[in-house]
Amino acid sequence: MTDLTWVRERLSKSPARSLERGDHDLNPGFRPEGPLCPAAVLVGLVERPKGLNVLLTRRTDTLEHHPGQISFPGGHIEPHDLGPVAAALRETEEEIGLPASHIDVVGHLDTYITRTGFSITPVLALVRPPFELKLDPVEVAEVFEVPLAFFLDPANHFSHDRDFEGTKRSFYAMPYEGYYIWGATAGMLINLYQTLVDAPRAS
Repeated sequence: MTDLTWVRERLSKSPARSLERGDHDLNPGFRPEGPLCPAAVLVGLVERPKGLNVLLTRRTDTLEHHPGQISFPGGHIEPHDLGPVAAALRETEEEIGLPASHIDVVGHLDTYITRTGFSITPVLALVRPPFELKLDPVEVAEVFEVPLAFFLDPANHFSHDRDFEGTKRSFYAMPYEGYYIWGATAGMLINLYQTLVDAPRAS
């Protein structure tokens, strides 16, 4: 069951945590040294008649960093942002035109550290349809949804390898109907699975 009531129940049973995860989970030594750049993304769960879907974007092929990759809406936390939630909401509206009035923040997942030096706060939220999106054509090529149930099934969790500057790098991957979801996005989805499915049950 992956409806709104179930998610709220699972979150209520998940202990408050402030853990760190990242690319170094599968790759010891990949954690960057020095100051990290703070960022935030919106892990949006969209209410649909058949259950909750996860809102994802595909980046345009012309971007300098991570072109064509699957990601959550989000970006840098700017000095004028009042924290990660404000940054995630602002970036979401800028990138895909989804206003904060359709978003109910319910918490956050563990901080995710990338090998490129970002410290990402995944802001977990419920998204209320109907809504109309307006994509930033420079940054976002496509917005799509994947059933939450797909990501909560361990049979869809994979670890793949790739050569990176002469070193084998391992990363999480969750291929879905022609979309190759991997890297930090897949790592945060693994954490979503851990938060909801592995949350301790009430005695």
